[in-house]
Amino acid sequence: MGRFAAALAAPGLSAIAEIKRRSPSAGDLKPDADPAAIAAAYGAAGAAAVSVLVDDRFGGSWDDLAQARTATDIPLLAKGFFTTDRHLETAQAAGADAVLLLLGDLDDTTASRLLAVADRLGLETLVEAHDAAEVARAVALDAPVLGINARDLATFAVDRGRQLDLVAAVPPGRVVVAESGIRTRADGAAAELAGADAILVGSTLMRATDPAAALVELLARPLVKVCGLTRPEDVAAAAEAGADLAGFILVPDSPRAAALVLPVPEGMLSVAVWVGEPGTSPADLDQVHDRRAGAVRGPRADLLRAGRTVATFVDRAWGAGGNDHWAEAAATEGRVVLAGGLGPDNVADAIAAVNPWAVDASSSLETSPGVKDHDRIRAFVEAVRR
Repeated sequence: MGRFAAALAAPGLSAIAEIKRRSPSAGDLKPDADPAAIAAAYGAAGAAAVSVLVDDRFGGSWDDLAQARTATDIPLLAKGFFTTDRHLETAQAAGADAVLLLLGDLDDTTASRLLAVADRLGLETLVEAHDAAEVARAVALDAPVLGINARDLATFAVDRGRQLDLVAAVPPGRVVVAESGIRTRADGAAAELAGADAILVGSTLMRATDPAAALVELLARPLVKVCGLTRPEDVAAAAEAGADLAGFILVPDSPRAAALVLPVPEGMLSVAVWVGEPGTSPADLDQVHDRRAGAVRGPRADLLRAGRTVATFVDRAWGAGGNDHWAEAAATEGRVVLAGGLGPDNVADAIAAVNPWAVDASSSLETSPGVKDHDRIRAFVEAVRR
């Protein structure tokens, strides 16, 4: 595995941060962008790799790639519409570690030849697919790094649901990158939970006043889940405060039982909470607790995406106090969602002790069961983000 693929496959969700001055779908983004300065800032902000548009339709050039190379040692992806050996040779001379190969522009014979040329030049590749047929082609070509683009390059329409389904269907053994349509932490988390090793983000970052700071926010962990939501105005308050996940308890015995999963804003994920086994709902994720005699729910749960466990939920026992479960959470392998008595006053200590993937609060953010205090929601999210 080359250093580009290895950087993307590192534990957690990695990011390819992109430099582009404009987009055919969005118009001008940052016409005066300095590739060297932005590449250096991306590297300092935690990017696994930097993508540089070299096509003039995006306001880019090969000189932009060369400038970025002078400013950072992290892997660089040359991004353009490459169809010839000469394109790849130019990318290598400009300092690229990897090149984009768009299967929509290449037949299998040409794609296979370019993969071989890239290997001869010491370049890695990001082979991009847009539909199931192209994913199958990429797998047949044995592409080690496979990008799934949510954007239709003919219409520029973005379909993230289709993208996530394609990501989830990629056979094991490949590095998978979710491209386009990533605007929020929850968008990135959705790709991660579907099976993506990395996300490629361009327009969202380049629209920001400070692209590197926007990258830090996008990759920030832990995520924040506000649970026990029963009212649309509380969902809106959680989203406005910056929460990433909204939890709806579909357990009639709970004092915070919701009648249904309420709609959530784009860029936020909904979670249906069950006991024993998941039911049917429109939620993005299911949180399924074990049953426990004499209690509404057990202290542990699986977080499921399409029936597959993607994280472990660790709470304290029903009706218990204290933080003894923090040590259990810290010793749990994989992604951990920590809950149980968390609020604005102690969540920072919990994060330091456990390093969870997400934190969850419910009763500490209420004025009464199922009715949220919007000031407390804001204070909780702010305490997590400090």
